[in-house]
Amino acid sequence: MLVTPDTQADAQAYQQNYQQYFQTYASPDLSCLSPEPRWAVWPLQGTLSFGSSLKETRIIGDIVSHTRKAIQWAENLSSWQSLPAKDIFAMEYWELEQAKLGKSNKRSSLQGKIALVTGAANGIGKACVEALQQNGATVVAVDINPVIKETFKQPDILGIACDLTDSQALQSVVDSTVSRFGGLDILISNAGTFPPSVKLANMDEKTWQQSMAINLTSHQQLLTACQPYLKRGIDPAVVFIASKKAGMTQLARIAALEMGADGIRVNVLHPNAVFDTAIWTDDILASRAAHYGLSVQAYKTNNLLHQEVTSKDVAELACAMVGPLFAKTTGAQLPIDGGNERVV
Repeated sequence: MLVTPDTQADAQAYQQNYQQYFQTYASPDLSCLSPEPRWAVWPLQGTLSFGSSLKETRIIGDIVSHTRKAIQWAENLSSWQSLPAKDIFAMEYWELEQAKLGKSNKRSSLQGKIALVTGAANGIGKACVEALQQNGATVVAVDINPVIKETFKQPDILGIACDLTDSQALQSVVDSTVSRFGGLDILISNAGTFPPSVKLANMDEKTWQQSMAINLTSHQQLLTACQPYLKRGIDPAVVFIASKKAGMTQLARIAALEMGADGIRVNVLHPNAVFDTAIWTDDILASRAAHYGLSVQAYKTNNLLHQEVTSKDVAELACAMVGPLFAKTTGAQLPIDGGNERVV
């Protein structure tokens, strides 16, 4: 396929031509392979490869590279000419290729999706990265801690260190995501900070400004940077891990109202009492449990269901919210806290 200003129409034309090619040479016992283009020529730029996963895209890219070199070598020696379409069809539809179609080829729920997760070095953010990748997505994991660059070893997870309060650095992360993987379909906005609780009269300006910058402004700026790409994504979805933050919740509500016309779903998760995160050290946990006269285990399960809520639990619900199960839901707020009697 050739990349032109009307690439969508070109892709549709390619599919129609492929289906006509199949109908011309196929026998009744053959099943048509996927008619979508797998690579394209971008004039003056090079070639592009398309796949439903990073692994598949790299394989296609390797084949394209070898094919291109073979054609160039042949042209330099004399000339190059492809086989007749009938012979190409016979090679493409040999019996072993058809045998693959008879096997189960179930796709993961987020196969082919590109996701960006903030606050990804530990806790809920890290669990979200792992859950997204396990469900087929390619993920960009962002955190202010430089350790994020070495946290994940999988080729379909890219760790980037970034201070999200730096708007230029934030935009660079979004641009790098799209440049590296070709688009953006999912945003899980999770980064946050929890300064020590003080009364308003005793709060210094620096603490207030820093909290607002990280817990609200950075989320707005990230969403703004991502929106142009999300609107071109595949079933695009945003999840705010708000943890009862009122400002972030209101931001998500407005985003859901404004972005619905572009097909972007925006929902909110409210985790509470998730103790396997960096802010809950063993000493802090023991101190809070003792304050309520409870054992550590009883404190962890001090909710209506008497169930401990983990980062993995939150991540799995976040994956569900960006997947097909919530395809027709936006503007929703879901608690994941085992049931809080003060809320219920």
